[in-house]
Amino acid sequence: MHADLNNFYASVECLHRPGLRDKPVAVGGDPEQRHGIILAKNYPAKKYGIKTGEALWQAKQKCPDLVILKPDFKLYLRFARLARQIYADYTDQIEPFGLDEAWLDVTGSAGLFGDGQHIADEIRSRFESELGITGSVGVSWNKIFAKLGSDIKKPDATTVITKADYKEIVWPLPVGDLLYVGSATRRKLEGRAVRTIGDLARLDPAYPRYWLGKMGDVLHAFANGWDDSPVTVMGEEALIKSIGNSTTTPRDLENDEDVKMILCVLCESVAMRLREHGLECSVVEIQVRDRDLFSFIRQKKLSRPTNLASEIHRAAMEIFRNNYRWLKPIRSIGVRGSELSPIGDSVQLSIYVDEEKRKKLERLEAAMDNIRRRYGNLSVNRGLLLIDRSLGSINPKDDHVIHPVGYF
Repeated sequence: MHADLNNFYASVECLHRPGLRDKPVAVGGDPEQRHGIILAKNYPAKKYGIKTGEALWQAKQKCPDLVILKPDFKLYLRFARLARQIYADYTDQIEPFGLDEAWLDVTGSAGLFGDGQHIADEIRSRFESELGITGSVGVSWNKIFAKLGSDIKKPDATTVITKADYKEIVWPLPVGDLLYVGSATRRKLEGRAVRTIGDLARLDPAYPRYWLGKMGDVLHAFANGWDDSPVTVMGEEALIKSIGNSTTTPRDLENDEDVKMILCVLCESVAMRLREHGLECSVVEIQVRDRDLFSFIRQKKLSRPTNLASEIHRAAMEIFRNNYRWLKPIRSIGVRGSELSPIGDSVQLSIYVDEEKRKKLERLEAAMDNIRRRYGNLSVNRGLLLIDRSLGSINPKDDHVIHPVGYF
């Protein structure tokens, strides 16, 4: 089954602010800090046509009385953990799909708790009585159709899709409802008269493969329900392929010094998260978006793996200076470390690197980690960040939580 907490961020906020329940409410960025995207909205806001992902100013045009709240990820994490405690009463096979969604395999629990529909109804009832919010649950024989089921009927509903009736339930749905059919893929398919999931399922697989490459095979299989991927057992950790942070800046960045400060903040966060996972990165990548929303991504291979903020920052600045010509101010920027390896893996030392100095840097950054863990992420900072308080006070470690969301 696939469980989806309805309008999760907005529902949790309205639970803590009962006076807002009947008003149009959205959770989004801070207009003053220019994090201007709608992350979630409640049902009164949906009636105005407000959509997840649109800019705050667009949402305000549709609904001038819209109440926009800044996201509180710590609060949402708490509710996500509480939901997973409910799931754990029925199975240990729980695979999170973001904060508000999860797949569960209750095949082995049916003898104890009843069939899938009964368990789904019981879980929904517990959402309302124990958490104060609602959820929708899809029940099927595979993960893809279970997720479709949770999307078909909202809020607070159970949808069962079986091998006997999936063609009647699933195939008439728009092709854009299928997992991993985004707007660009949907337009490609619709341009070739593939408008429903059934249209895609009935195609010769050579056609979607020709149009979409390997992803064409995947989507064709999804449309036919040919999915036998297991639900991950709770406690198993997915392979972490990269660690990164990005931010929309409080003001436009206009020169290298501005970029140097923001990259310093981001690299500190990335390095600390790498150390928390016991990892080092061999590739540093930056993402840059200018004021007109033109963006690019560039990366650099390092001579040796690292989780030192100073080394990641040096590489990021080198990439930036080699690739940006300041035709326009910059609106957002990000840093990512990839090609990860465990700390302590064998490396080729260089005669050009002072290893003793490098060990001192490792001890220094580890000490900074300990201070930040005890007293907050902004309790100790580099002097560079005092030049501009508005840029130096960004806290990507706490404020820009990145949750890996992926099926593959």
